[in-house]
Amino acid sequence: MPDFLTTRNEPETSTNGPRPPNRLRIFGRSTWAAVAAVAVSLLTAHYLGSAWMFDAEVAGSIHVFPALAIFLATYAVVALGKIPGCHLDRTGAALLGASLMVGSGILSMKEAYDAIDFDTIVLLLGMMIVVAHLRLSGVFRIVNAWVGRHARYPIILLAGIVLVVGFASAFLVNDTICLVMTPLVLDIVLRMKREPTPYLIGIATASNIGSVATITGNPQNMIVGTLSGIPYGRFAATLAPVAGVGLILTVGLLAVLFRREFTARDVLAVDEEVTRYHPAVAFKTLVVTAVMVLFFFLGLPVAEVAILSGGALLITRRIRPEKIYREIDWPLLVMFAGLFVVVAGLEKTAITPDVVAWVGALHLDHVAILSTVTVVLSNIVSNVPAVLVLRPFVAGLADPQRAWLVVAMASTLAGNLTLVGSVANLIVAERARAAGIQISFSGYFRVGAPLTLLTLAIGVFWLGSI
Repeated sequence: MPDFLTTRNEPETSTNGPRPPNRLRIFGRSTWAAVAAVAVSLLTAHYLGSAWMFDAEVAGSIHVFPALAIFLATYAVVALGKIPGCHLDRTGAALLGASLMVGSGILSMKEAYDAIDFDTIVLLLGMMIVVAHLRLSGVFRIVNAWVGRHARYPIILLAGIVLVVGFASAFLVNDTICLVMTPLVLDIVLRMKREPTPYLIGIATASNIGSVATITGNPQNMIVGTLSGIPYGRFAATLAPVAGVGLILTVGLLAVLFRREFTARDVLAVDEEVTRYHPAVAFKTLVVTAVMVLFFFLGLPVAEVAILSGGALLITRRIRPEKIYREIDWPLLVMFAGLFVVVAGLEKTAITPDVVAWVGALHLDHVAILSTVTVVLSNIVSNVPAVLVLRPFVAGLADPQRAWLVVAMASTLAGNLTLVGSVANLIVAERARAAGIQISFSGYFRVGAPLTLLTLAIGVFWLGSI
């Protein structure tokens, strides 16, 4: 029986005689509370809007408080992950917040549709389809097996993992790379009888750092790319050096903090296993992926190229489409759409020229200040919401394209600060836990904190000098 149809746990009979069958409890208390809150919000907004309709200025101001309340409530759930005692998660909160922005009259349906950046959503969808084919065809298994066979010492194994994860994350969305590579790396490391923790932390931190390099490296970069109009090649040329130095620092820092693991001179050996893959599908997927990346650098619209590449890969006799659809993170796409609408409602009502001017007094055009604000905001509400919040303030700066590059760099590197700093970190931790390996918050922090500070310093210096 579904969760929302439950019966009371009471006997059908009692000492006073038989009782009638219990009625079904279709809704719990939290459901009625949610319905009441929505109803009150809609009715209040409707009547206030009607009362003040004669004065456009007052009507606009009367929407400030509902918009701000919806925005803060939505972002609170996004920051916490879910409401305690309720099953409303980040995606649900973004969808509910967007619905309330429309239902309360803050935005019209047309304004809500216009607020959604479909280029970002289409780009992310296309990249998810491409990565799904790379995984199901066995390409990642081939690369992982090759690294395992050629890594004769622990430090070489670590360097190989960090470089492969970082390079793949630069082009293929870091969250999906962590999802795919964590179990594969765990398999190799455990068969080699090595301590898995530094290698797992290496996956998480390298995926974040590597994804700095391009527009398609992570979701926040995709948003920055579409909002800023920065060409793919210029974005990569500017931030790839930061990512490259950061990956080297990752290997060095892990080697220092886990000296016992990496100073050992043991020659690594792993039992040979047959690597399962589909040669034809793997070859086709690699060709399509290479052509896709080439078109990115040639300046073609990244969203169009990504979705066409994903669509072309769906033409196959080997892989059922249902398997591909299961690989797509549909809730993430819905969350993005909802957050676009929620932020648009806030911008329309609360982000006035006076507010923009006040924030401008913080000198966000300075690389170090904008980086600091972005890092703090990213660790409060997560990096994607942080980028959306900064949109109206960055657009008015003297050099908005450079400012967007700073936001992309800082919001991504901020994810390495703590274990809960990015979705990529959580994916690695959850996958490790499923295999019986615990990555503690403090154990991660002793690597993540210094690595974040070092890479941010490099990024600030680099972007401040160009």
